[in-house]
Amino acid sequence: MSKRNSQEAKRQARERLRVERERQAKKDRIRRQLIVGGSVVAVLALVTGIGVAVANMGDDKETSDKDLAVTTGGAKAKKTIDVYEDLRCPACAQFEQSIGHTLQEGADDGKYKLRIHLGTIIDDNMGGKGSRNAASALGAAKAVSTKAFTEYKEKLFSKEFHPQEQDDKFADNKYLLKVSDEVPALKDNKKFEKAVNSDKYGGWAKEMIASFNGAGVKGTPTVRVDGEDIDTAELPNKLKELGVDVK
Repeated sequence: MSKRNSQEAKRQARERLRVERERQAKKDRIRRQLIVGGSVVAVLALVTGIGVAVANMGDDKETSDKDLAVTTGGAKAKKTIDVYEDLRCPACAQFEQSIGHTLQEGADDGKYKLRIHLGTIIDDNMGGKGSRNAASALGAAKAVSTKAFTEYKEKLFSKEFHPQEQDDKFADNKYLLKVSDEVPALKDNKKFEKAVNSDKYGGWAKEMIASFNGAGVKGTPTVRVDGEDIDTAELPNKLKELGVDVK
């Protein structure tokens, strides 16, 4: 892709993001009017489609068919749920805040395998490196334990710590380490801190992102059950069918 075409693609992506933010503001107003008692289904219905508008899977993306998903759940589970996310993505944050913890609990109970894939759609379209940098930090957390990875991811997507997509806070290692202090296994963990500051898992993050790019994902969050894309609003019912208590 030529430099001119790349710049034009980024300009178009920024315009799509501007339009999407206006749409999201309208959805937020509707949500305040319609959501009673924090209905998970209602929240996920509003999440649907937000990420698709920001996806710009151009020809210049590095791709890979290598499987680098972070997997939790029962080894003998028959069902598999794949979740594709961008750590700067506001729709992903809404998704995680509404059902992420429940989704992880179902995996921890052995009801299915849960596979997490991380991409950099917003970095690519808006500039910055927060998505990639946070993915590298999550790689360092995974080296501590899978539990540390899942708990850290939950904190990064939380209302308390997740920034607006135009605010590239995750590019700042100090901020990432501030968030990691909320995870017991990572707090005051000098080995983890050194790994974050040295970008030790930058190569792992690069391979993870290339794998994400090769998966044919058009936006985030994307959820696949046994390889089939589903609407995020359908996920609560899918989980109930698998015996998960969705409140």
